[in-house]
Formats: sequence, C-alpha cells, structure tokens
Amino acid sequence: MELSAQQADRAAGVLLGTAAGDALGAGYEFTHPGPDVAIFMKGGGTFAWAPGEWTDDTSMAIGVARAAATAGNLHEDSGLDAVAAEFVAWWDSRPRDIGNQTRSVLEWRSPNAREMRKRAADLDGLKAGNGSLMRTAPVALAHLGSAQNCARAAALVSSLTHFDEQAMEACTLWSLAIRHAVLHGTYDGVREALSSVNASYWGPLLDQAETGTPADFAKNGWVVHALQTAWWAITHDETLPGALELAVRAGGDTDTTAAIAGGLLGARHGAAAIPEDWRALLHGYPGYRAEDLLALTRRITAH
Repeated sequence: MELSAQQADRAAGVLLGTAAGDALGAGYEFTHPGPDVAIFMKGGGTFAWAPGEWTDDTSMAIGVARAAATAGNLHEDSGLDAVAAEFVAWWDSRPRDIGNQTRSVLEWRSPNAREMRKRAADLDGLKAGNGSLMRTAPVALAHLGSAQNCARAAALVSSLTHFDEQAMEACTLWSLAIRHAVLHGTYDGVREALSSVNASYWGPLLDQAETGTPADFAKNGWVVHALQTAWWAITHDETLPGALELAVRAGGDTDTTAAIAGGLLGARHGAAAIPEDWRALLHGYPGYRAEDLLALTRRITAH
C-alpha cells in the first residue's frame, strides 16, 4: 500500500513501539514500581535480560511480521501457515521466556496452522491469557488496505495459540485500532473497532480503563485486564515515553502491557517519537536491532 511520509513513520513506529515497551517493562516484570522508582531500560528482571533486550512479546510479534512480509495476507491459509512455522522456529530456539498457554501449544511443533489451532482449541482450563494480544500489532501492518481482512486475520492469528473469544476479540479491537492510527494518526479507531466485536462487553471496559486506576484491572495476565492497562496508560499521558512508563508503573506483567501499549502508541506518534537512546539499546531474537524492525516494516507495507 502506498503510504505518505507521515503514515510511513507511523507504520515504522508499530514494531519499534512494541519492542520499546517490551524492553522497558522487562526489568520490572511481576513487580509494582513505586513513584520513587526510576523507569528505564535497565534489563534484569525474572529472566536476566540485557538492557534493551526484548522478550517473548516482541519475538513472537516478529514471527507474525516475518510471515506477513513473505506470505502477505494473514487471513489466508498460506499466511497463517507461515505464522505457525515462525512460531515453531522460535520455539526451537529455546526461548528463556514463554507463556504457559503458548508453551502448551507450541511444544507439539504443529506443521501447519490448522493443526496448531486444533491444539489451542483442545487445551483445558482458562484460555484467555494475554499472549496473543501482545503479538497482534503486525497484523495491522499487513492489512492497512482492508479493515475487514485485518479483523479476520487478527482473530485467526490469535486462535493459533489462544482459541478464546475474549482473546480473539481483544486482538481484533487492538489490531483495528493500530491500523486506524497508522492511517489517520488518531486513537479514534479504538472506539470504531467496537463495531467489529461485542460492543456491549468491550465498551464499558474501555470506559473503566479511561476513568479507573490500574488496581481496577490488576490481573493483567488476563487479556481483558492487559488491554485495559494498556489503554489506561495511553489515555493518561499524551506522550509515547510517558505512557509506556505508566504501563510499567501499573505493575504486574509489565513487559506485556507496555508492549501492547507500545504498538498503538507507535502507530499514533510514529517512530520519530521513540527516544534515540532507547532505539540504540533495542535488540533481541532473532538477532535483530531497531534498524531490522524498520526494514521488516518496510517489507510488509510494500505489499
């Protein structure tokens, strides 16, 4: 799709913003930083990350992005099979950090999307973790030309590991919001996306995120509270760095909520809004740095 210079910068901000939020939150995962705690890309945390190193959130998003760059549309079998193959390749790299629900699916090393989705559907217990929402941002980049295809792809990519209505609708809403932000530079797509999901369910949750506090949605390992935490942060600071800091200060699954927020923040503010010192530090699977994320974005949007 042909993009203006402003749209191209906003598209470039999607993966870069995801990675920046992820790496910023990695050192604070499962903590609740107080107001006197400085928030920076310090590394460390549960899995001893290097400063600026992203986690499974961005690694899986890169898998989705690479599939989009090679296969094109992610609402078709060929694109979904490419995503499944990327996920298996990442699993084979023996990642330090992987969510329990995702692990339960990927350990089977399913050869295609259909079989992977069946594994996800057959899981017992709760299936609405935040592990598909954290990687959904590239779906928007792959479907800037069609909101309908974007919505369908978001649900299908989610279903590969998170075959759950809440997870799939959260991914649909967020992907459509990112798509709109890239194209138009506003957050209006968040509310517009309600027409593609259960509006009577998600509308009040967005309201609560805008007026409440992180304590109201503290279980942010759950996809619903993760989305609310991200939206709370975005609506309580007008800058990309400030909103990402808020997402981290909300506590809990900090790398994931900040990665989720970062995808939409980057789509709204563009790559230019991401501090240069953050860009210089960013790195992670599969041996990428910030410039590789930018190159990958250009490949996707060239389709």
